[in-house]
Amino acid sequence: MPAQKDRWVSSFSFLLFCTSSIPTRGGARLLQELSPQQYFGSLQAGRASLAYFSHNISPVVQPFLEQIEDSAEALQDYGISVVKVNCPKEDVSGYCGKENTLRKAYLFRGNTLIREFPTDALFDVNSIVANVLFALLFNEVKYVETLADLQNLENALKGRSNMVFAYVPATGTAEHRAVMEAAFVYGTVHQFVLTTEATLLKDAGSDEPDVSSARLLFCHCQRATDLAQPCRRTAMRQALTMLNIHRHLKLMGAPLVTEVAEDPEKVSTVHLQLGLPLVFILSQKETYEADRRTAEFVAWQLLGKAGVALLSRDLVDMNVLLRSNVALKTPDEGVPVKYLVLEDTEEVITLVEDKNKVEQIQEDEEEDEEDEEDEDEKENNNQDIQDDQVVEAVSRDKKRELPLEQILALTEDTFHSALLETARAVVLFYASWEAVSLAVLRSYTEVADHLKGTQGVLLSRVNCWDWPGVCTKENVTQFPTIKIYEKGERPVMYNGMWGTEELTSFIVLSRVSCPLKLATIEEAEGYLRGEFPPELSSYQHTSILGVFSTATREAKEAFKEAGNVLSGHVTMGMYLEDDGLALSRKYAVSPPALLLARSGGRSVEGIALSNHSAQDVVEMIRYELLDIFPEITVQNLPRYLQLRKPFLILFSDGDTGEVESKEMLKLAKGRPQPAFVACWLNLKKTPVGRGVLKAYFTTTPSLPVLLWVNLHAGGQVFKFPSEQPVTETNILSWLEKLKAGVEIPSSTLSEEDWKPPLPAYDFLQMMETAAPELPLHTSHHRGDSPTRHPPESPGGDAAVREEPSQEIKAEKVGSPGRDLRGTAPRLAAREKQGKRHSEL
Repeated sequence: MPAQKDRWVSSFSFLLFCTSSIPTRGGARLLQELSPQQYFGSLQAGRASLAYFSHNISPVVQPFLEQIEDSAEALQDYGISVVKVNCPKEDVSGYCGKENTLRKAYLFRGNTLIREFPTDALFDVNSIVANVLFALLFNEVKYVETLADLQNLENALKGRSNMVFAYVPATGTAEHRAVMEAAFVYGTVHQFVLTTEATLLKDAGSDEPDVSSARLLFCHCQRATDLAQPCRRTAMRQALTMLNIHRHLKLMGAPLVTEVAEDPEKVSTVHLQLGLPLVFILSQKETYEADRRTAEFVAWQLLGKAGVALLSRDLVDMNVLLRSNVALKTPDEGVPVKYLVLEDTEEVITLVEDKNKVEQIQEDEEEDEEDEEDEDEKENNNQDIQDDQVVEAVSRDKKRELPLEQILALTEDTFHSALLETARAVVLFYASWEAVSLAVLRSYTEVADHLKGTQGVLLSRVNCWDWPGVCTKENVTQFPTIKIYEKGERPVMYNGMWGTEELTSFIVLSRVSCPLKLATIEEAEGYLRGEFPPELSSYQHTSILGVFSTATREAKEAFKEAGNVLSGHVTMGMYLEDDGLALSRKYAVSPPALLLARSGGRSVEGIALSNHSAQDVVEMIRYELLDIFPEITVQNLPRYLQLRKPFLILFSDGDTGEVESKEMLKLAKGRPQPAFVACWLNLKKTPVGRGVLKAYFTTTPSLPVLLWVNLHAGGQVFKFPSEQPVTETNILSWLEKLKAGVEIPSSTLSEEDWKPPLPAYDFLQMMETAAPELPLHTSHHRGDSPTRHPPESPGGDAAVREEPSQEIKAEKVGSPGRDLRGTAPRLAAREKQGKRHSEL
């Protein structure tokens, strides 16, 4: 501590000299003795002098003269001379002849008398210096007696200048002198106000019950522009000495928050120079506004106790833990900067006020790191037996940094402004501790890479753990959630698969109105060829065109409503002009009808629209979009399982042979109302299929192998005879035997449900019921009337597309700036809860 003390004591050496009240005896006498003629002849305009007129030296005034002489050195430092005027005995004119001359001292500025002091008020050096400066600094130091006077002064200063309010129990004391000396130095910068009224100190907001001691409050009136807004007050905790006041005012004059862009070890501020610690709030550009507000909140709480700096990770290459959000630099030389993980601002304040807290926090963090290393080792050893593959994948790759540069991180300050500044904003709402959220965030970064350079689309994210208020207002009830916001429209929630391809498709397709109104026959033809609209011309998709006449109003409205439901999942166009009959004749359909254009218009299929409800249209379109002979993957399996039909599935080690593919496709197309799903699975692309075969058979059969699997009725698995070629005729003959019950199943699946270890891990169920308004797919034969199914959602939660009413209010989540929302997860409790996953 001696080293740190020397640093700031040396900077005040000139003030120590100024405030020294010990006279130099034996040196040159600073008390001048002049005759009246000499004194008045030596007065200079603007220069102050304290004069005592005396005829002779009596024992009564000897103590006073000693104090006057002792104060001469101190007053000389302020440009005030001290003179003893020796009046001749016969001189009774002017000041020499005044009554009670021996009991008064006179303060002049030039030839002008400023104040008469009774000698009993100038009883020592402190009282002399204090009263003389108080008289000279009439404009710089205001004396107030009532709260109304103080408030009037505050109101006059608001928005212009700050105020230094001092209470001294009595004038002429050492504390009074210290205030006056400070006013002499800082009076042109701040308005000084003095009082001796103890009640006024209490009314001014001092929390000190003892009024026997002097107090000083710095009032931040320059920041207050509203008359109704009181000036913030920062009390000086030290004794009222000139050195302490100077130190306090230097701290009050420093920036509230210092923004730094260099290594904290190299940073030096006035706080460190004055022996106080410096707290760094670690930030990044995405959370700058919130971190700035947090830093300001902390700075107000620590004003006079420590400095606060805002350090951007984006500008400084720091080799510290990414989860650290606070750093502490002490004024002690040789002590390194300490990087910490704190929960909230109260811990920051405690950190400064309790020095032992730093060591305690560091010890806790070291223990947490050791525990984390042990957990990581256990996780690495047990990855083969993880209950949940999503958690396993995230845990395995959690130290890999994600490229999030192309995804804008939104906060409660930037959320609404970002939506207003862009035509279309895609927002991922997630929780940074939750495994599925982090897995989706990885897919989201790949989507950002695919859509790089796409005009009019903003990809953004909101960490709901850091910004729960935003997520509550946006009715986000589960993680992750993706919504697309477009000006003037209600937000659309994504309810499909979380793969990169599916997410990209949804974002691209949602850019186009659904249904898209086509004005000319040329636009309609271009739409079917995949050339219109232009933004989708390079994107492979199936186009659906509704053909209506003026007499099919009900079907047209149902088609429009279906378009709202399917927006982002399919492209739908609508042609209403009179020459729509030309399209009807060309494709042999009668309005109302649907035209499905696959593969860029090379294949256009006409479908009569016999049912006119929106749900019927949605279910019909979803069914018609299914592939006739699909390749089963992890992503599309739920779509076909929802049909609740048996699977006629061909397992292949690679692509299917040309003969087998041709025969299976002929089988699927040849039956207008197929009672099963004809499909195939490529074990090289979907290796999980090998596990499926092992569940069906004791040993994996030779490939390719054709199986009949009825998951929804009995779980029986039948194997097509390997000695027979896979032809349409042989398959139909074999299916007839199955129907007749003459074939023996190769295996029967257990009736026991294949449930995940916990309901929270039932991701397939979540995906199956992701669209609560209408089912994703339902059992529906071509030409049949689709059956209505009530909407479902897991656990009755709100995976609902309908947005909340305006009456739903966000829950208050604490005072602004109290949470540390820097670059990493804030709460240790959350880390324990979620295996310490980090998206950074």
